[in-house]
Amino acid sequence: MSVPSTTSKPAASQPKKTAPSRRLSPSMMMVVAAAGLALYSIVRIATGANDISSVGQIAAALSLAVPIGLAGLGGLWSERAGVVNIGLEGMMILGTWFGAWAGYQWGPWTGVVMGVLGGALGGLLHAIVTVTFGVNHIVSGVAVNILAAGATQYASAIAFDGVKGGTPVQSPNIDPLPSWTVPGLAHWLADINDRHWFFVSDLAGVLGGLVTDISVLTIVAVLLVPLTYWVLWRTPFGLRLRSCGEAPIAAETLGVNVYKYKYIAVIISGGLAGLGGVFLSEVAGNFYREGQTGGRGYIGLAAMIFGNWRPGGLAAGAGLFGFTDSLRLRSNDNIHSMLLLLAVVLALAAGWQLYRKRFIHSGTALVVAGLSALWYYSVDDVPSEFISAAPYLTTLLVLALSSQRLRMPKADGIPYRRGEGK
Repeated sequence: MSVPSTTSKPAASQPKKTAPSRRLSPSMMMVVAAAGLALYSIVRIATGANDISSVGQIAAALSLAVPIGLAGLGGLWSERAGVVNIGLEGMMILGTWFGAWAGYQWGPWTGVVMGVLGGALGGLLHAIVTVTFGVNHIVSGVAVNILAAGATQYASAIAFDGVKGGTPVQSPNIDPLPSWTVPGLAHWLADINDRHWFFVSDLAGVLGGLVTDISVLTIVAVLLVPLTYWVLWRTPFGLRLRSCGEAPIAAETLGVNVYKYKYIAVIISGGLAGLGGVFLSEVAGNFYREGQTGGRGYIGLAAMIFGNWRPGGLAAGAGLFGFTDSLRLRSNDNIHSMLLLLAVVLALAAGWQLYRKRFIHSGTALVVAGLSALWYYSVDDVPSEFISAAPYLTTLLVLALSSQRLRMPKADGIPYRRGEGK
């Protein structure tokens, strides 16, 4: 006779509570954007700096944001596959040079293709050194930057010196790429913007800057943001590529060719950075000039980190840096008015941190807000040195404030050798 078991049945495991998602829904994003624009409008009216939301200001900000955003997209592709790409600056340099070299001889569209290929060549070099030979990613990226700067300087002296309109540091002029303006709508939005109404005129300025004299490369760059999201987060190819940046050994055990996906990602990364370089030499200007990138590859990397390695946040970061850079091109009053906006934003941030019981963060933000407000009311003109440094100071400030919520891919920058999981 069998003895009944006295072992009690294990209690049903309780489902783990998942932390609520901190990602904003599209409707909440629109509410936040509207609130931000309203605050911006209040500062514009209070300071009288109506140019900060003009069509020209927004168009300049968009033009300056595009190369930063393209470099950031390049960094996102590479780092999602687990390869840190400090070499974005060098790949942008290659894009500017090859784009100008081919553009003045065979037309701007040939320049676009050659610029992308030039950046992709830099990406291929970075992939060979890091993926195949396992060299430290930072060392390889710095080497690419140095090599690109030196190679293009040497090549310019050969290719451009003695050519009509060229010098050892500058290419001849390149024919412009097509630009696009929405007839009727652009003029109507500009008229509303000139009336300086609360919120409505600011919204018209933003929309007007997006439909007035927009280069075809700007449209391509904007479309690349949702395309990148769709490819990396909505396709099997993107899932395999991202798995190489999160858990390459696990991906290998599932049959993913990790080397191949890393190579593809880094080459695409270089091509996108090269396209950003082409934008500088064919849209922002119509020639190549030594030092033209001006550190935008590094700022693009900062925009990618600010965006938490996601396309939407990256685009927002690039827009912020581009807008800050554009302020110095329009009027000194624009930078001066931004001091008041900075004080208000930091005061609101201090209140939010106080609500979350982060007293040190709240106190720090409040002190900086007070200093910014004091600076605004104490001076009428901002020193030119600060104006030139504003984009870089913004980069540091944004990264400092956003560092608490960042999560890079787990295997980003970690050396990987085939067969480690066996």
